Amino acid sequence: MTQRAISAGDLLRVLGVVVIWGLNFVVMKMGLQSLSPMLLGALRFTAASLPFLLFVPRPNLPWTYVVAYGLAQGVGQFGLLFLGLKLGMTAGMASVVIQTQALFSLLMAVMLLGERARGSQWLGLCISLAGLFMIASAHGEGAQQMTLAGFILTLGAAFMWAVSNLVARKAAQAGHYDAFPFIVWSSLVPILPFFALSWWLDGPQQMGAQLLAFDGKALFAVLYLALLATLLAYSLWTRLLQRHPAGRVTPFSLLVPGSGLAPWPCCAACWSTRWVAGGRGGAELVVLSPVWGIGCLISET
Repeated sequence: MTQRAISAGDLLRVLGVVVIWGLNFVVMKMGLQSLSPMLLGALRFTAASLPFLLFVPRPNLPWTYVVAYGLAQGVGQFGLLFLGLKLGMTAGMASVVIQTQALFSLLMAVMLLGERARGSQWLGLCISLAGLFMIASAHGEGAQQMTLAGFILTLGAAFMWAVSNLVARKAAQAGHYDAFPFIVWSSLVPILPFFALSWWLDGPQQMGAQLLAFDGKALFAVLYLALLATLLAYSLWTRLLQRHPAGRVTPFSLLVPGSGLAPWPCCAACWSTRWVAGGRGGAELVVLSPVWGIGCLISET
């Protein structure tokens, strides 16, 4: 079967997602200055779902897909990512490591959904993986360095993101559905698990103290993550997964680190001498080589 061409509208969707998600990691770090990882997740998905449930219809899908997506993308991806950021993953490096979801997505789409991948996709992703190993070797335990715990948790978040991509793609194969209601209603799923995890890990007193100290930075972080990074960006991303195989869509996320890393060289808090000497080259390999792979992918459409 001939694959649908990637249209100009699709490329605009990609551009919107890349910009929003690139800045997303900076905003997460801001939110985690005053909120615990689990409470930030709870507030993010509360703001992304509850205000909209009265006027956004339920998606025309079995609840299995909605719940599975909410657990994988909400609790799995962002629970691990927020925890990784809290335990030493820098914002710029999180924007790089999380993009291994493209490799996980491609592997699972081929094995579980029977999708086909081009040689250029495999080559670009393998080069990116080599860059990722260079990044992993540059971890440290200092205040300005990426920790190994942060790296592993972010890698786990990438895998859960890949699972959510496959759920969205599988739902598209089951029938047509509107992306925005799907994201709104699936965002309802992680709320209780995140609040329960916050109650367990933080304790009720700490939760109450964080909510009482809720300031403008925390509000900005929650609203950005809920309205832009979740509702807008994931609706655009889901729309792409509805129109194209997962193996053609997910490599575009490898452009995100360009906007995630670009603001940070001016911020000394996110860069250390050892990181620049031992890890920046790996980051550049991850950022630049997939651009070539994606260019090959587009040229073949």
